[in-house]
Amino acid sequence: MNLSMVVDIPAMIVPDEPAVFEEAHEETYQEIRDESARQATLFESLGVTLGDRVGLLATNKTGTLPAFFGVLMTGATVVPMNYRARGSELSHLVSDSGVTLMITEDRYVDSIVAAGITRDRILTLEEASSRAAGLEPKAESAEVEDSDVAIMLYTSGTTSLPKGVLLTHGGFTQYVMSQGEAADGDFHGRVALAAPLYHVAGLSALTVSLFSGRETYLIDFEAGKWLETVQNRKITHAFLVPSMVSLVLRHPDFDKFDLSSLEMLTYGAAPMPPAVRAAMLERFPTSISFSCAYGQTETNSTVAVLGPDDHRLEGTPEEIELKRHRLTSVGRPLPDVEIRVIDEQGHEAGPNVTGEVYLRTDRAMAGYWGKGGGARVILDSEHWVHTGDLGHLDEDGYLFLTGRASDLIIRGGENISPSEIEEVLDRHEDVEEAVAFAVVDDHWGERVEAAVRLVPNATVTEDELIEMCKASLSGAKRPDRVHVVEDFPRTATGKVLRRMLSKEFAPTQVVDVAD
Repeated sequence: MNLSMVVDIPAMIVPDEPAVFEEAHEETYQEIRDESARQATLFESLGVTLGDRVGLLATNKTGTLPAFFGVLMTGATVVPMNYRARGSELSHLVSDSGVTLMITEDRYVDSIVAAGITRDRILTLEEASSRAAGLEPKAESAEVEDSDVAIMLYTSGTTSLPKGVLLTHGGFTQYVMSQGEAADGDFHGRVALAAPLYHVAGLSALTVSLFSGRETYLIDFEAGKWLETVQNRKITHAFLVPSMVSLVLRHPDFDKFDLSSLEMLTYGAAPMPPAVRAAMLERFPTSISFSCAYGQTETNSTVAVLGPDDHRLEGTPEEIELKRHRLTSVGRPLPDVEIRVIDEQGHEAGPNVTGEVYLRTDRAMAGYWGKGGGARVILDSEHWVHTGDLGHLDEDGYLFLTGRASDLIIRGGENISPSEIEEVLDRHEDVEEAVAFAVVDDHWGERVEAAVRLVPNATVTEDELIEMCKASLSGAKRPDRVHVVEDFPRTATGKVLRRMLSKEFAPTQVVDVAD
């Protein structure tokens, strides 16, 4: 089934219902479907056909949707790209993907030309809309196999150049249909979508919302704008990455906004700092249900969920303590997902034993674009996804993550997980978020350092945090230095770029000169 069914089906059932909003602009399901079909005709007239790749570099705008679904209707593969990419990063996305056409906003045209695409192979959103206006809508979406690639999403590239992940029509459609029933004319809520559409979290949130018949409000994230949208539009469902949650809570007028319409707030795509989670549970209205989603681009979004009941700290003292502990997990697998943990010897680990997290689901990626050299995730012959994440399962199947294998600090041959250091630093009431990382050391190979982001009006010093670590960590794991920072270098979805911290705080080369 072509993934364009996300708008085809609601347009048949509830054609005149409002589908998407962007500030004062709104479009119905039928309007989106018709505009998508006209743009599909335009793209085909420009030579786009089954198997081609078409780039899409644009922010969260209603005009982005007809381009996205129009490409899918032709049977081509849509390649959403990071609109913040510039220079060599954008050149890599353009050349590596081999796109034959780029669709973008006017403000990005010069950057795309500089990246190697000629102007005649670029359409702005406005050009796509105006040139498609007089065309006959494509009657039906192209027939595709479940194994055909619908979307190529690039990884965030936290340790290397971004790689194209191949997501199929069958895999993505399976995820969308598993998350809710098709639109039926009843009111199913209003969604504030702030996550970018070049990330699987934003794209999956959009497609699920449209398929389910929810009103979708597209915004480019800014804390004040998000709060205003929730209040003024009576938003019922929202997804935020942890760094967005932190910015929302830090907004000086947070307590003045009426957020009572919000029924479900889902967070994920990056680790949630304990202090931010605690503030979220304390300061948001108690009527809100919270959900943590764990997934990867390579698995078509979410594979495990920590649900609303896990966030309600109710029950006996023992039950509350257990829930507090499980709040540090990412929950349990969805029904269509298997999870196992593999130890260093390649054997399946028992409860509470750390190893690499393996996932298996029918909606896993088809692979990486090209050869996928240096791939961060492996899909083996038995269709297990080797995630590169380290963690363990408890006796009840809750998955606890402790970091990525690539983040391990190797000091004198000893493997040190950054999470061990971060957990200690996070205990201090003045620390909102802590990140441990490796720096090059001539003697040990690597040594441990850490950076912290403090709560407003904090008084703790770097030396006091080091002393705190000395009391809780063995000598090899104690950070030699703790740096206080305003924020960390991050990907667009809030993942910390540890390699950038390692580079920023690398020791200055000192050359001894003999007398």
